Parts: sequence; structure tokens; C-alpha cells
Amino acid sequence: MIPPKEPPAHQVLDENEEGKITPILEETISFVDKILGENDDFVMHRFRIFDQYPAVLLYFSDLIEKQYLNEHILKPLMLSSTNKQGKAKNSRPLKDVLFADTLYACEGRTEGQLSELIQAVVQGETVLVVEGLEEALLFSTRNVDKRSITQPETEQVIRGAREGFIEMLGTNLSLLRYRLPTPDLRVKTIKIGRVTKSKVAICYLDGIVNPQLVEEVFRRLALIDIDGIIDVGYLEQFIEDNHLSPFPQIQNTERPDKAVANLLEGRVILLVDGSPFALILPTVFSQFYQTVEDYSERFLLVSFIRLARLVALVFSLIFPSLYVALISFNPELIPTEFAVAVAGGRAGVPFPSLIEVLIMEVSMEVLREATLRLPQQVGGALSIVGVLVVGQAAVAAGFISPITVVIIALTTIGSFATPAYNAALALRMLRFPLVILAGMFGLYGVMIGLILIANHMLSLKSFGVPYLSPIVPGNFQGMKDTLARLPLWSMPKRPALLHTPNDSRLGMKTKELKHPPSNTLDPLKVGNTRRDIEDGVSSSSNDDSSSDNSN
Repeated sequence: MIPPKEPPAHQVLDENEEGKITPILEETISFVDKILGENDDFVMHRFRIFDQYPAVLLYFSDLIEKQYLNEHILKPLMLSSTNKQGKAKNSRPLKDVLFADTLYACEGRTEGQLSELIQAVVQGETVLVVEGLEEALLFSTRNVDKRSITQPETEQVIRGAREGFIEMLGTNLSLLRYRLPTPDLRVKTIKIGRVTKSKVAICYLDGIVNPQLVEEVFRRLALIDIDGIIDVGYLEQFIEDNHLSPFPQIQNTERPDKAVANLLEGRVILLVDGSPFALILPTVFSQFYQTVEDYSERFLLVSFIRLARLVALVFSLIFPSLYVALISFNPELIPTEFAVAVAGGRAGVPFPSLIEVLIMEVSMEVLREATLRLPQQVGGALSIVGVLVVGQAAVAAGFISPITVVIIALTTIGSFATPAYNAALALRMLRFPLVILAGMFGLYGVMIGLILIANHMLSLKSFGVPYLSPIVPGNFQGMKDTLARLPLWSMPKRPALLHTPNDSRLGMKTKELKHPPSNTLDPLKVGNTRRDIEDGVSSSSNDDSSSDNSN
């Protein structure tokens, strides 16, 4: 006869969700053994406290720091059991004696729910259950190997910090606390995921952030009901405003300094335990072509580089479609010498310009994806082979014209110049419908496509903030940090689009730095002053000597 199958662990937990820990130790042990007893790495360590209270330690051996458990929990309990003064403490409640006089653990708490006890064990905590107590003692002993803090590979900078978030939530929060040593920094944590119980941290600056924004973030997060949150990207897909838009409405970053800069502007940061990325919300489109380095360098140089990025962004979107429209429908717009060169290069090519560009675009996307997924040592060699060898062979065989290779190469380089990968990916995807419209209607098709894209972007919002702010709706103060970046002292207000309670970020004294003080160390003035002093000293000495002689 086949024995009846035991119900799964989560079903037992759901049935005993409101179950309480009883003073009878064996009942608690029986319940925990039914849930976790089949795991080979699960440990139930039985012993006695003060030689009279049976107790048990519950933990997963691979999730905890064994040395910490031995020195700060087990050792004090064992010494107290052999101590002659142990029984003298029985006049006080046992829980108070353990917490106040016996255990050395700094992170301890009590819990009376059986479901929370199980959840604490699977998350790496050590649980102490004592006979006669209706609450278990929980200690944070989790120890998971983590990688060191290094510079993020997705957001390289020349001038800036060399540290990035890692997968451990506690470390990421410490990086924020390190850069924001203020009591106004608020960190609220919630758990999302029926199975994973992933810890999500909501970070903001009290007094700067709009309280309605924080309430909306909590509301959207509370509506998420899913088995597990593996990465912060799961949250992004649930809480964004428009789920069908190719444009990202929430920015992500691996850099703590970038997260801190957005906190100071009045935004909210989301972190997930197990993910090295942080979400920045709300987000507008101008943030995707800005970098942390833009605020570390002088504004003239940064403005030039930012405009170069914008030109690259426009190139990556419309260059192939403009090429198809001019070649197929409006060749009279091309200068004569250039038209002759283009015609000579396209002689013998069997495909029309539309098919030719689509073939090259698809080939570049496949090559780019293959380069990303292969190991780093092989990926570089593949890109060289794909671009040089295959491209040159295709031109020599007459399948592709040289001018098409140049156009696609400039387009690809332009997409690489966009700092945000997800924004560049959206522009790469939109190139294909633009090229098809250009092949069907020429320049009219390009204009129709751009109007549709602009109209869609105007309709987007990120947590109520218009996506094209501060351009539309217009805000002069915000435009100082959009197409170009004006000096930091000329931007005394926080972004108006965030409606922060405290919108001033510069003090009155800072404005005096616009006018350099007059008492600088001018070499001429310093020299003249020195000579004047020397002349005065020499004249006075001469006067003294003359007076002495007269005497």
C-alpha cells in the first residue's frame, strides 16, 4: 500500500499562518521538523539552559556564520549553564535574563508566529526555542559570500567614484548611508514575493521628497502579487506607467553616487536584495543621455560633450531611414559629386536600398548580441571578424554597397554613445519601422514616423511627471540642465517637475562665488607690497641711523 503523500511545505504554512508558538518545546520541534526536516543541511541542536530548561537551536548550516554562532550564542549559553550563579537568576523572567545578561548577539529579536519562525530560518537566521517560552529568540547570523565593491562595467566614468552596488542589500544601503550621513535619509523595507519573500528597500530624503510620490510608490508596490522577485527589473515592469511603450520610464543605475544625486533632487530609490541595480523614479527622457561625470567636470566642456551625445542619439535613430529616403525617392537632394560616388558604389548591388539597409541592420543586431553573450576573450575576436572580414567580403562580392556599410557603422557608433543601455535599445528598435516607412513614402514617411514617436513621448508620464519635462511643459530653470549644462551656481532650485517641499539647494553665500574676491594673490601686488615694506624698513633704518649720528 502506497503511504499517503505529505502536503507540500507551503501548504502546511498556509494552513498554520496564524499558528502561535506554544510553551511545549516538542510541539514546536515537531512542526518545524514537518516543514524543514527533509533538508540535509538543516540542523536542530538540542541542549539545556541553566541545566534545567530544554532548548533547541534551529538553523541552516550553509547559510549562517558558524563562528559567530559558536562564540556569541552557544558559548554564553553553555557557560551560563555551568555557572553556579545561573540558578540565582531564575527570579527574573528567563527571556530577560537571556537577552540582558547572557547572550552577546547585538541583533536579536523575539517572534511568536510559527510561520515567521520558519521564514527566519530559511533566510539565514538562527532561532532559539526554549521550553516554557511562548516566543522564540531570533538572531541575525546570515553569512553569504559576496563579491567585492568594484567599478560598474555598465557605467564607466573617467572622473568619478570607482564603486558600485553589489547583490547584498545591506552593503548597498551602507553605501548610501556613507554618502548621505543625515538623519533625513529614510529607508523603508517591504517583502514582495509569495515564495522568495524578497526584501525591497524604498529610500528617500524626508523634507525634500514629495510625500505624495512616496505614497504612490508604496501603493504600486503593495499591489504586486507574484511568486518571486529575482531582480529589480521585475519591479520596473510592474510599476511603470505605460507597459507597451518601448521607452523606459524608470531609470536604473549601479552607481551609489548617481543614486545619491537623485535622492538630493527629490526622487525615490528602490533596491532589491540580490540585485546590483537601483531604480530611480520618477524619470524623464533627458536623464538617459546624462552621466554622473557631467557634474564633475566644468560646464563648458560638459555641455560640448552632452551635445555630441545628442547628435549621436539622433544619428542612431534617423540616419538609416534618411539614407533610404534619399536614395529611393529624393536623389536630387544629394550633391552631384556625392551622388556620382554613391551611384558608383551601388553599381551591381542586386537589392534595393531598403532591403540592403534591413539586411545590414539585422546582421549588426545579431553580431552585437553574439558579442555580448560570448565570453569576453572570444567576443572581441568575433566583433573584429564580423565587422572587418564579413563586411569587406560582402562589399567585394557586390551584395552590399560601401556607402551602406558606412551608414550602418555610424548608426551603430551613435547607439554606443548613448549612456543608458535600455534607452539605446529603444532607439535601435525604432529604427526598423522608420526605415520601412522611409522605403514606402520617402521623406514623408520619415516625418510621419518622427511625428508619431514625438506624439507618443509627449503622452508618456513617469509617476505623473511628463516624460519630456522640462522641455514640454517648458520650464526655464529646468532647461539649464537639459541640452547643455549651465554652471552649478546658476541652478539654485531643485527640478520643478518633482514638486519638492524644499526646492532650494543652494545657500545665499554660494552666489557670491560668481564674483571672485578682489584680494587675490596677484604677484604684482604682492611684489609691490613686499618692496614697499622693504623700502619702508630701509628708510626707517636710515632715519634711525641719521638720528643716532645727529645725537
